[in-house]
Amino acid sequence: MADTLKQYDEVVKTCSDLFLKKMHDYGTAWRILRTSSLTDQIFIKANRIRTLQQKGTSMVGEGIEDEFIGIINYSVMALIQLELGEDGQMELDPQQGEALYHKHIDITKALMMKKNHDYGEAWRDMRVSSLTDLILMKVLRVKQIEDLKGKTMVSEGIDANYQDMANYAIFAMILLNETKQ
Repeated sequence: MADTLKQYDEVVKTCSDLFLKKMHDYGTAWRILRTSSLTDQIFIKANRIRTLQQKGTSMVGEGIEDEFIGIINYSVMALIQLELGEDGQMELDPQQGEALYHKHIDITKALMMKKNHDYGEAWRDMRVSSLTDLILMKVLRVKQIEDLKGKTMVSEGIDANYQDMANYAIFAMILLNETKQ
């Protein structure tokens, strides 16, 4: 588990560094997006990964890793939107944006640690393509919950699904990094 925590933190650092640089360049323009739009952005990223995995080539030049980073950051943005609401203050100052990012990634990491304990790091024996499919399944679940206006009978909330998507994408990044080494 010590390796997992170190690897997890390395991936999160890459993602948060990019998030903060983009926040510098664009501000928090993403605050205009409804959570359903962020869900669709995650769908686009995951679907592109699946297409690249199936076709084996990219015409755009951005690779699978960039798309997993996007899934992680869009998931955190969605969690922030759920907390702040879509009608709240549009522009966040950099310190507030960074604090919210780390708050939600820390909650997501805590969930990962609990599940990792119970599942015995089963994700390490999975294929990256399976993690992609799980992300797509979670996206479709979130879309259904959004269509139901959050009124579910037995399902976990949207926030737990965003956390799972971020964790699956982080696991995929860890596995991809291990195959590079």
